[in-house]
Amino acid sequence: MNFNPKKKTSNLFLLIASFVIVSLILWNTNSFFKKFKEEERLKMEIWATAQSEFQQSSEDADLGNLHLKVFQNNTSTPMILVNKDGSIKTNNMPADKITDTAYIQRRISKFENENTPISIDQQGEHLATLYYGNSEVLNKLKYYPIALLLIIFLFGAVIFFFFKTNKASEQNKLWAGMAKETAHQIGTPLSSLLGWNELLKAENINPEITQEIQKDISRLETITERFSKIGSLPKLDHQDIVKQTKEAYEYLKLRSSSLIRFTFDSQLNSAPVLLNPSLYHWTIENLVKNGIDAMKGKGEIGIKILPDGKNVHIQVSDTGHGIPKSDFQSIFNPGVTSKKRGWGLGLSLVKRIIEEYHQGKIKVLSSNKEGTVMQISLKRMDI
Repeated sequence: MNFNPKKKTSNLFLLIASFVIVSLILWNTNSFFKKFKEEERLKMEIWATAQSEFQQSSEDADLGNLHLKVFQNNTSTPMILVNKDGSIKTNNMPADKITDTAYIQRRISKFENENTPISIDQQGEHLATLYYGNSEVLNKLKYYPIALLLIIFLFGAVIFFFFKTNKASEQNKLWAGMAKETAHQIGTPLSSLLGWNELLKAENINPEITQEIQKDISRLETITERFSKIGSLPKLDHQDIVKQTKEAYEYLKLRSSSLIRFTFDSQLNSAPVLLNPSLYHWTIENLVKNGIDAMKGKGEIGIKILPDGKNVHIQVSDTGHGIPKSDFQSIFNPGVTSKKRGWGLGLSLVKRIIEEYHQGKIKVLSSNKEGTVMQISLKRMDI
């Protein structure tokens, strides 16, 4: 795994910057909330003072318009005034609830928890107690940090996925270009091999030799075709999955070491699926070769075909050292490999071929010290 100190420092800086920004947002919102609450408290104290003077004034006293404006301007803060005789007066409360004693008592308890009640006194005499709650604006302000953080998170997520998708697209173009160039480079010596094989046939060489050479040349042509298709949408046809799997199995068995024991078992005689034979054979080869590598060239490779409702499962098993459960998902990521040599692209391409091109599924069905079972699932066309 490559270690990039610059990237690590950059990520750490972004993490610290994000923490600082979030902390500043929360601190600023909390300060604003407290300031707004203090102003609301001051407004309520002014209202209480005006109420006290109003209650102590005589009926013919002229208090001017100031008291009236103080009473009229409070249109947002809910309040309950409990006079010393027990009578209750409400303001900015639901009209259908002001006669509900139980509701009023619940509101008093709630307001008392939100804000310290204001005692209205005049010349040492207690006249009333004012209970008031948070205004609608203040209540909405509580959720402002959450809304702001959610917006920041969504914006960050959009930016992250944009760059991630853009990077993946660039990587795909790079791999596709490399694959097509590889196919082009293989094509030149392949043409020469075809010519040399024809000359060997003309020299009356043992036909079995030229036939085996022809098989390998055909295989190279298939590989070249596979590389040339990377980056383009492959054509899918109705194919018998049992027949195609058997062909891939026979080819690999013939060209593998005698130390590898192959087994093939199918519970179906045939099962039509939408398939690109060339890419499917490539998939089976990758899984089998990975299994052989895991067994260090000695063990048993098994291929089994099982029906499962509308799907068909192709299972490739080996008797290798197994895969840690924590790596069941990551082994399909590009660049992930346990081999000293290799780019870690085999299983990544296998996943793309099965899931993106064939709309199927591939997963590690099971794995332990006794071996691993990989499972491909494809939709049947006859059900």
